[in-house]
Amino acid sequence: MKRRSFALALGTALALPHARARTADLVIGQVAPLSGVLASTGAQMVVGGRIYFEHVNARGGIHGRMIRQLVADDGYKVDETVRLTREMLAKPEVVALFGFAGTANIGKLLSERVLEQGGAALVAPYTGGENLRSPFNPWIFHMRAGYADETEHMVQQATTLGLNRIAVMYQDDGFGQAGLDGVRKALAKRQLPLAVAAGYERNTDKVEEAVRRIKEVDAQAVIMISINKPTAAFVKRYREVGGGAQLYNISVVDPAEIVKLAGLKNAHGLGISQVVPYPYTPRLPVVREYQDLLKRHAPDQQVNYTSFEEFLGAKVLVEGLRRAGPNATRAKVIEALETVSNFDLGGITVNYSPQNRVGSRYVEVTVIGSTGKLLK
Repeated sequence: MKRRSFALALGTALALPHARARTADLVIGQVAPLSGVLASTGAQMVVGGRIYFEHVNARGGIHGRMIRQLVADDGYKVDETVRLTREMLAKPEVVALFGFAGTANIGKLLSERVLEQGGAALVAPYTGGENLRSPFNPWIFHMRAGYADETEHMVQQATTLGLNRIAVMYQDDGFGQAGLDGVRKALAKRQLPLAVAAGYERNTDKVEEAVRRIKEVDAQAVIMISINKPTAAFVKRYREVGGGAQLYNISVVDPAEIVKLAGLKNAHGLGISQVVPYPYTPRLPVVREYQDLLKRHAPDQQVNYTSFEEFLGAKVLVEGLRRAGPNATRAKVIEALETVSNFDLGGITVNYSPQNRVGSRYVEVTVIGSTGKLLK
């Protein structure tokens, strides 16, 4: 099936129960990587929003209007993100955008003024790129901490353990550069040099050269700014050639996918920074709600950080839609989201304002345990 036909079919398939193609629907546009190297992550992103939107629709919608989640696949390709976003924003019924992925992808939307020209909020994008946060832009409402927050946390943990020879393996694009910059700043703060920065080409898992360079400097810790497949490829090959450094990765990877691709023997001990609380144990009310709705609306899906993060983002967006009133417009949704301050999602508080678009700076590091499960 051609990409355009696939995207249209998927958008139709994900139209939520009780929703019809009518102007009364509140249409939410989502461009996600449902094919290519980030396909499993993209699928989880869509599910996280869908289960909450379906829950809201089952309870009567928002001011009597149903939410319709319109999804298109960009394959994690920057030009496709731009093209599909323009197509979505050309539809007047689309009142907001939700859950896009990729620092470079979303950065292109800003540099080409796609969001500004469309006048719609983008809520809970799956990226921590600092260039999407500074300088301030009014269009993006971030749910997660930035990569600078995550890398600071990982460098702090590594140096506390006495690991001062730190290397970086990074995706050679805006995403990877954002994380690399964060590591550099965290090391400079501690007056430490970067052992080596070894990149790999975007949309590939060609990491042999990165493995060689990092092994050569005998790093004590390696911070990876990478997505699932290249991360797994690096972990597997690095361990196979005798690399013994403590490995860390930014929050955008799925530990189950890493274990599957790299093997448990190689993945065991990998530290992964997280930007939302642990979703596997229902200690918080919002985690219990997420687990319940996942079982109810997506029983074939497993609990994971990605779908939980987008579930939280969906709750933020729904609150903005409620506050926008019965005649929601793109401008009203933005104004409404700016009032979502000290808002409790169920044990997690988010804060936005006319001057602030970063709802949370929560970070913690988890570890892949001996059984393959993620441990706090």
